[in-house]
Amino acid sequence: MDGVLVCVSASHRTADFSLLERLSAAHGGAATHLTDPGVRGAVVVATCNRYESYLDVAADSDEDVQGAMDRALDRIATDTGVSAAELRPRTRTMKASRVAAHLFAVASGLDSVVLGEDEIAGQVRRSLADARKQGTTTASLERLFQMASATSRGVKNTTRINAAGRSMVRLALDLAETRLPAWSETSVLIIGTGAYARTTLAALRDRGVGVVDVASPSGRERRFAVRDGVRPVSADGRPDALAAADLVITSTNVVALDASDLSAAGRDPAHPLLVVDLGLPANVDKDVAHVTGVDLLDLETISLHAPVQELNASAEAFDLVDQAAKDFEQRSAEDAAAPAIVAYRTHVEQVLEAELARARARGDEDDETERALRHFASVLIHTPTTRAREAAAGGRLDEVVAAMRTLYGIEVGIEGVPPAR
Repeated sequence: MDGVLVCVSASHRTADFSLLERLSAAHGGAATHLTDPGVRGAVVVATCNRYESYLDVAADSDEDVQGAMDRALDRIATDTGVSAAELRPRTRTMKASRVAAHLFAVASGLDSVVLGEDEIAGQVRRSLADARKQGTTTASLERLFQMASATSRGVKNTTRINAAGRSMVRLALDLAETRLPAWSETSVLIIGTGAYARTTLAALRDRGVGVVDVASPSGRERRFAVRDGVRPVSADGRPDALAAADLVITSTNVVALDASDLSAAGRDPAHPLLVVDLGLPANVDKDVAHVTGVDLLDLETISLHAPVQELNASAEAFDLVDQAAKDFEQRSAEDAAAPAIVAYRTHVEQVLEAELARARARGDEDDETERALRHFASVLIHTPTTRAREAAAGGRLDEVVAAMRTLYGIEVGIEGVPPAR
């Protein structure tokens, strides 16, 4: 059976944030549930703006591919508790060449709420690392995701997309700015100690914030504080930190703040507090927005304010992604010829070694002659190898296999190429 790459995608372009939140909440270990005899491997990319499953499907027909996509949707529905009836209209599916073009654009920040945002590249890399730990990658998925990361680096290094684009964190702080004292006078509490928390801290320091308190639902605040130079806040110290804060930013994976927390902190209603929830699933209960003196800014609200016109990516960035997708398809097609090329090379080398063995048996052990014969064999191999790759890239792999069989009696078993009759 052929291997076909497939993507099942729910993103900010197809689904609302409440659905994405429910999907993200249950994504742990999801890749292992997507594999079956018809799905060789899976990588799940789950972020605040998307939930996407990339699959390596064993397929002889379009019906096989469609069946794999249908099963994947059903399993995602089962794993996340979102009904298939609700999920299907809010997803889109891609296969073959469209998958590479889509993932490369995603990894480069060209499919984000904020064009050019840079967190997504790291999230794509971590998704592949997670799949490796779960044992669900394949050679095709590895190549796809590694080239996505390489494309992202190329876009970042050779275009101004990152200068034009801003991360979700920085956009949130831009929106928060008008509701706060001067940044140098703003008291900030970050709840969370992951990669997003570090990004948040860097963005705050760029704006001149001096003292930052950090709390962690998992108790890692001290480790974070030592590494990043902030003040750790223990569970016992959280009420005081909440009472003093002008700005609370959450970036963890659990509900970390609700109205009862603010009540227990004894906040002065006359002291305004802005809460920015960067978590998905949401870290802040909606009841916080009803507390006097408290404003809540969540991901859905932030995305509505993304200045898309200001953040238009350059045509050069999209051109790089398109070319990378074409290169990926060509390399994948060329790689399909590898078994035939290896078989041909082995055949030539076996003939060479047999001839050298006969020469040695006759007492002819001229080193110069052996070097010349080995060089001749390499030259002999080069042109057929090049032509085989070109033929495979042009969709004529069956001709390569037939030529090997007819000219040399070499039988090569390649998926998708029928055997000799």
